[in-house]
Amino acid sequence: MSATLVESVLLGAVVAGTPVLYATLGEVVGERAGIVNLGLEGVMLMGAVVGFATTVQTGNTILGAAAGALAGAVFNMIFGYLVISRRANQLASGLALMFCGVGASALLGAPYIGSRIEGINEIKIGPMLFAHDLIVYLAIPTAIVIWWALFSTRWGLRLRAVGENPTAAFAAGLNPATVQYQALFLAGLLGGLAGAHLSLGVTKTWAEWMTAGRGFIAVALVIFSRWHPLTAIVGALLFGGAVAFQLQMQARGVPVSSFLLDMLPYLLSLGVLVLWGRARRHAAPASLGRVFQGTE
Repeated sequence: MSATLVESVLLGAVVAGTPVLYATLGEVVGERAGIVNLGLEGVMLMGAVVGFATTVQTGNTILGAAAGALAGAVFNMIFGYLVISRRANQLASGLALMFCGVGASALLGAPYIGSRIEGINEIKIGPMLFAHDLIVYLAIPTAIVIWWALFSTRWGLRLRAVGENPTAAFAAGLNPATVQYQALFLAGLLGGLAGAHLSLGVTKTWAEWMTAGRGFIAVALVIFSRWHPLTAIVGALLFGGAVAFQLQMQARGVPVSSFLLDMLPYLLSLGVLVLWGRARRHAAPASLGRVFQGTE
């Protein structure tokens, strides 16, 4: 590959990987508390549409990003009520949340289809990889903060204890429901911010189902990262690089089917899971996906 192509792919990897990284970090937090959320796609869509609509109405992208993050957190609380308070099946509830998000975001976003915004202002610190918006710059520091919170604070210890064995955590005086609600609220914030950045910082427009499966990719990257926030950075950059590469190939008129190129990032994700899945099977929290009944 030429130097220009390499630079373009690296630049695109950072931009395209940022929303996926935020979503993955949120899912890491939720799964560390024992809850797997297949509705992350819907959370991202709600963040994207609320963030974009707020920006169009106010002209303030920072306010739009904050509104998108809050929308994701509130929307995720619906999922939390179902799986924590009502003790519904997590997988079924997650899929229901995803389709609800798809429909609700399409309804809310209908007046904004075709609208364009200038997007989040870039902050130029240096050449190429250092000319991005604030949300991109905060992505890796956010991963570091999440890592620190999970592994170096009492809150993180409690959250991981609930994810490993909620019965033992309850016997030790913890309220698993409270911890899981906290985890899902934070996960929703990060998922909503991921969607908001997609519409405000990447595409700078709104289109129905614009996440195009990124929520499911984030769930897959949690497995790739072995439920670790710092390793998630690598996974997000790999996916972002695959997206950037296929876009560059299409832009340069490479004689390969555009449909095949569009599949490339997702094929890469499948390949990673095939290669890493068996090696990482013991890394998952022990009570992931299980409904806790101990407070009855």
